[in-house]
Amino acid sequence: MSFLAHLECGRCGEICDAEQLLNLCPRCHSPLLARYDLAAAGRTLRRYAMAGRPANLWRYAEILPVRVPSFRLTLGEGWTPLLPSQRVGPALGLHHLLIKEEGLNPTGSFKARGMAVAVARACELGAPAFVLPSAGNAGGALAAYASRAGRPAHIILPADTPAPFFQECTALGAQVTAIPGHIGDAGRMAREEAAENNVFLLSTLQEPYRVEGKKTMALELVEQLGGVPDVIVYPAGGGTGIVGMWKGFAEMEALGWIGPERPRMVVVQAAGCAPLVRAFHQGSEQAQPWEDPATVALGLRVPSAIADFLILRAVRESQGTAVAVSEEAIRAAWERLGRQEGILACPEGGAALAGLESLVHQGWVQPDETVVLFNTGSGYKYMETLVV
Repeated sequence: MSFLAHLECGRCGEICDAEQLLNLCPRCHSPLLARYDLAAAGRTLRRYAMAGRPANLWRYAEILPVRVPSFRLTLGEGWTPLLPSQRVGPALGLHHLLIKEEGLNPTGSFKARGMAVAVARACELGAPAFVLPSAGNAGGALAAYASRAGRPAHIILPADTPAPFFQECTALGAQVTAIPGHIGDAGRMAREEAAENNVFLLSTLQEPYRVEGKKTMALELVEQLGGVPDVIVYPAGGGTGIVGMWKGFAEMEALGWIGPERPRMVVVQAAGCAPLVRAFHQGSEQAQPWEDPATVALGLRVPSAIADFLILRAVRESQGTAVAVSEEAIRAAWERLGRQEGILACPEGGAALAGLESLVHQGWVQPDETVVLFNTGSGYKYMETLVV
């Protein structure tokens, strides 16, 4: 059973009823976070008693928000492999580099985690239909899980999104609209539709439950590693993964799975759209919108993140850092993942590797540290833009 207790605003601390279908905090319009009775959850969710549970993210049902098991949508998301690096790590002088291969999730990306949970909970609370602005992968994930739930979905994509993303959403039964501009422009259209029609907005961190699916990446790491890594390198656009994993580590400590140890969290962005990196190095608590965002890593082409303060807080509390990498570095690292590791990564995964390489050269990462690099999706849908 779920031990969901209430929702809490990540900025002002406002407490909200978890049985209402909500987007943002009604007081300050910031992201809402799910809170659980962790003492009660810990009586059954024990780290060393997980054998035999489903090999998907619903193995953590006690600290996921869906109460009725029949609403728990699954296409096999989660429990992705943690692969020891064969050549990239040794070439960098790293003895313990592991790659979390999120491209093996349904619809080919980590977005399946968040959508599985968010769509399931929204349906449980009565949402009749969904709308979403997307750079690509989130749209495909929503289309799949909305179809699984028998609900209509409208996906709004920037017009320059590669064709396979449009084809995927359409094949999965979603209505798809192309608009000029970037995901911020798509977001404005989606918010207008949600306000005018009876549809639920699923934008990144503008509802409470996509982050709950993403936090399962942290729980899996602790199970798969038998502990906490020293460093997590993560490509961040909207930053749900960083917020979710940081939340997951805190919950695991409360459950007794781990102690106070935490990994150093590294945010990697593209130099052509790096609002979080800029804010981190300026010492700011919030990130100013990035003008004219441009990068082949579409998931990183996010000019502003509503949860910027939560992302920056996680990086700073973890003693982590933020790195921007060039398009040339992204492409070169993407090629190395394919040719040296056999992983056809998304460009965001290439960005993560490029960021790690920069930190190794700076001496920020040490040879004996356990480092987890996230490849957040498959490269198959990007082939027309990456292979020339």
